Formats: sequence, C-alpha cells, structure tokens
Amino acid sequence: MSQKKSEPEVNLKGTFVSVLIVGLVIVVMWVAVYLLYVAR
Repeated sequence: MSQKKSEPEVNLKGTFVSVLIVGLVIVVMWVAVYLLYVAR
C-alpha cells in the first residue's frame, strides 16, 4: 500500500491554474466588450 500522495495535489494545482486562466480570459473579454460599448 505505498501510494503516492503527490499525485492529487499536482492534479488539483493544474486544475486551479486552468480555472484561473479560463476566468482571466472571460474577464478580459468582458472588459473588451465594455470598452467597445463605452467608446461608441
């Protein structure tokens, strides 16, 4: 029963980074749309 305990942490860290990147892309898109709306 010698299972590695570092595997779930690495997986969760990668998931967290992926969620941050997707969230950042969504925020950037919203800001771009808002700036286009304000510029008109």
